[in-house]
Amino acid sequence: MAVKQTKRIFELAADAATHFRLRAPSLPAHPLQSYEEAKSAFEGPLPEKGENAEAVIAELAAKAERGLMMATGPRFFGWVIGSSHPVGVAADWLTSAWGQNTGNHHAAPAAAAAETAAAQWLLELFNLPQESSVGFATGATVANFTCLAAARGEVLRAVGWDADAKGLFGASPITVLIGDDAHATVFSALQFLGLGHDRVVRVATNSQGTIEVSAFAGAIAAVNGPCIVILQAGQINTGGFDDFEKLVPLAKAKGAWVHVDGAFGLWARVPQTTRSLASGIELADSWATDGHKWLQTPYDCGYAIVRNELAHRRAMTIAASYLPTAAEGERDPTHYVPELSRRARGFATWSIIKTLGRRGIVEMIERHCRVARSMAETLAKEPGVTILNNVVLNQVIVRFGTDAEAERGDQLTRDTIARIQQDGVCFAGGAMWRGRQIMRISVIGGETSDEDGRISAEAMIAAWRKIRDDAH
Repeated sequence: MAVKQTKRIFELAADAATHFRLRAPSLPAHPLQSYEEAKSAFEGPLPEKGENAEAVIAELAAKAERGLMMATGPRFFGWVIGSSHPVGVAADWLTSAWGQNTGNHHAAPAAAAAETAAAQWLLELFNLPQESSVGFATGATVANFTCLAAARGEVLRAVGWDADAKGLFGASPITVLIGDDAHATVFSALQFLGLGHDRVVRVATNSQGTIEVSAFAGAIAAVNGPCIVILQAGQINTGGFDDFEKLVPLAKAKGAWVHVDGAFGLWARVPQTTRSLASGIELADSWATDGHKWLQTPYDCGYAIVRNELAHRRAMTIAASYLPTAAEGERDPTHYVPELSRRARGFATWSIIKTLGRRGIVEMIERHCRVARSMAETLAKEPGVTILNNVVLNQVIVRFGTDAEAERGDQLTRDTIARIQQDGVCFAGGAMWRGRQIMRISVIGGETSDEDGRISAEAMIAAWRKIRDDAH
């Protein structure tokens, strides 16, 4: 491709991206196009010959924009999705332009170096054991998978079995203890590892979705042989935290490997004001979290953190004669994640931490938690609106309809969510919680302010009033 044309298509892409991001706060929070409409726009016969590159980029931008969710806007609360900080986006553009496969130091020295530096910063931010290793994965799903692969290998190694070499055929069975309200992706990780998503011991949880200590004590007491315990920092609906200070010692007394799914909750370790929620979490053996949630890196970015670096490497290292090996003491990026070919996620992570610093990350997390509390307080004052969780972090779960309308509550809640989404001032989604339909509010967008929280709470109340009045 000619130099002039390369320059032009990069400029077109940058202009379209800038146009979209600057308009996002003023656009409706929902997509302006359905999937079927978007599919119709993109479908067509297979091109027999290539088209003008500039026209293709312009067409892509035009066809995609109406079908995009405004997750980058300040009033998106539908899921625990970060808004992709502009610095991270810029770093990610460079990552794409540089075209580096961050396989090893020889293939991409700068990518490996940025990842090494960012990994150390992450350990400092989370105040986790400094000897831990960090793998840069696609997200919490693969980060959980990676950590649990290390766990599987080590608990079997302790009873004389090399699972990495021999697999699970003939191995001692592994008991997996997990809270009844753990995230679906953790069960998927267990499935991928051959441990089964149903072959687990599900431990009873309380009204906040966190593990009942007495139930866990009984479950762990019955364990004999290799054991993996999975705890949670930040339940996806309530934001609740398991009691690490009590649960981890009980697990360790049985020789269990303790893994923590902290997809967004691990970030509570950064501010002093929320740190006590995750007290004792440093006693675990591994931790999974996301960058594309509270750090606001672009998709995709997750971190698999393992205290035992050797166990991490044993589970993940890919070796071949054509692959260069790192020098003694050097960190080889491919030793800590499943992918040999992958994106250089360290560039965006390094750039955002460098831009925000510890203080900026603390301010953002504290602001989001404050907005969540304020929204919950405002909503709770409205007749017929109930907050079902203790708002300890950034998550709020809401139910619409009074006690007298309990049987109709599910439909009233669904109708209110639909009305909120239709109005487009903000975006919130639904879920089932304890057999009841709820609305979930996840405050985690980088630009979300106190004012955005106020505007959104008022819009939610206005939507509820319309539904309530129509119902009567």
